[in-house]
Amino acid sequence: MCGICGEIRFDGAEPSAIAISKMADALAPRGPDGAGIVVHGNAGFGHRRLKIIDLSERARQPMSDPELGLTIAFNGCIYNYPELRAELEEKGYRFFSTGDTEVILKAWHAWGERCVERFHGMFAFVLQERETGRIVLARDRFGIKPLYLAENAGRLRFASSLPALLAAGDVDTGIDAAALHNYMSFHAVVPPPRTILAGVRKLPPATIRVIEADGSSRQSVYWDPPFARDPDDSGVSSEEWRDRVLEALRLAVKRRMVADVPVGVLLSGGVDSSLIVGLLAEAGQTGLMSFSVGFEEANGEKGDEFVYSDLIAKTFGTDHHKIFVPSDNLMDALPGTIAAMSEPMVSYDNVGFYLLSQEVSKHIKVVQSGQGADEIFAGYHWYPPLMNSNDVVGDYAKVFFDRTHEKLKTQLGADWIDGVDPSRELVEAHLMRPGADTPVDRALRLDSTVMLVDDPVKRVDNMTMAWGLEARVPFLDHELVELAARIPPEEKVRDGGKGVLKDVARQIVPSEVIDRKKGYFPVPQLKYVDGPYLDMVRDALTSQAARERGLFRKDYLETLFAAPSDHITPLRGSELWQAGLLEMWLQTHGI
Repeated sequence: MCGICGEIRFDGAEPSAIAISKMADALAPRGPDGAGIVVHGNAGFGHRRLKIIDLSERARQPMSDPELGLTIAFNGCIYNYPELRAELEEKGYRFFSTGDTEVILKAWHAWGERCVERFHGMFAFVLQERETGRIVLARDRFGIKPLYLAENAGRLRFASSLPALLAAGDVDTGIDAAALHNYMSFHAVVPPPRTILAGVRKLPPATIRVIEADGSSRQSVYWDPPFARDPDDSGVSSEEWRDRVLEALRLAVKRRMVADVPVGVLLSGGVDSSLIVGLLAEAGQTGLMSFSVGFEEANGEKGDEFVYSDLIAKTFGTDHHKIFVPSDNLMDALPGTIAAMSEPMVSYDNVGFYLLSQEVSKHIKVVQSGQGADEIFAGYHWYPPLMNSNDVVGDYAKVFFDRTHEKLKTQLGADWIDGVDPSRELVEAHLMRPGADTPVDRALRLDSTVMLVDDPVKRVDNMTMAWGLEARVPFLDHELVELAARIPPEEKVRDGGKGVLKDVARQIVPSEVIDRKKGYFPVPQLKYVDGPYLDMVRDALTSQAARERGLFRKDYLETLFAAPSDHITPLRGSELWQAGLLEMWLQTHGI
């Protein structure tokens, strides 16, 4: 719902109001409804507001509670804030606003670090204790809301976007070689704490970090669900799993309707978003606005799924809006899309969500979206082959990695790669840690807590917030995810994937959107880089800045330029677009 930023000093200097102001200005699209800066002691906070809950000025941020001696900058939404507020009032706390921001302040005072365990929602917040000078940073369980950090011995700056940190200056913009390897291997996913820039880090999801006034700090992970079978579930049937998931999803969707403004739906026409629409209709929601986007076809590949989104809109009587994007409009939108990326993100979906969000923001401020269902309920094609895997690390890498380490040695410049394979090591560490029963469980845990955070979730946040639009993702309700993690893998991978979720969908939505080939957010022009798109990418990769950086070998680029459509990754991505997007992102942000 907002953008946050700030500067914490540990060297006795005053926080720079100028630097905070520059960061806040860069975050203006995330919060077009208000702005504020508060400097107190060793900390200065900035905020850009998108009014969703408590539209009055009483809820403005940064918010200070003089009685408790606390100040906060908060981005997100705590869906169960009314229940928490009632509990806190019973403890004797008095409230001056009616929103969720103040609930976080009181919850911190009442429960300390354990307060985050009580929050149902998406959030990133930074909080200051006036008397101790202590600073608290926290991020929600799935990292739905971002928190970027630029730190040196005497100072910590934070912001909701990486470009906001760049706007304040004094950031090491050198390329992080391990992050570059992740980007090129792990399908453009750069897990925390790294970013592509050596001088910028990000707080991991489900993490709370406490910094003392002298700069010493500690951090802990407050949520790490087991992907394992519970003995108490041993006799649960497929029908019972279906009913449990249905009830949990009903609650998740209901929770995400809390707002003082209307809430709509991004409707792709797939099972996930269709199910959200169906559940809202079932709950009696009327006048629901739904939105879909489509593109021109390329190389015979269709660029929209309107036939299915139209069916759902008609079935449930939504106020439906279709956006068709001609190729010329797509080209025009790419600079803005790249500028909106906090980190380089290669998925073609970015421009689709960017353009869709631009249109949706003309009508409403909040939408629900279907991200996360594939990672939670095993919707991707690489899960079934892992059912009998004897080498989950190797088998996962074969289907998900864009290229091997040995192949990458022939593509990256000599200064950027050595004998170490950091991406394989990272994935192995996540896959093999305790707490997951089977190879599929291990892959689902990796995808839902690592890949999801820095691909689909980040993409949706960046593209929607570029237009002051808040996206809520009910499939990432943590109680729903905890339930799904206990479900046996065979219940999830059957029926072509998402078996148990399809069972749920059959209770709610037409079978035509369920019993069909899995669709993606198609943008064919970017998959088959040609014409003006090829010119744009070539210009970026052959520019003086790119040549001086030397990220890619010249012979590799020449091979890509000669036949872009011949070089498609295992996950159907363009190698040329991947390389070009990285360079275009760096140049867009003045690096």
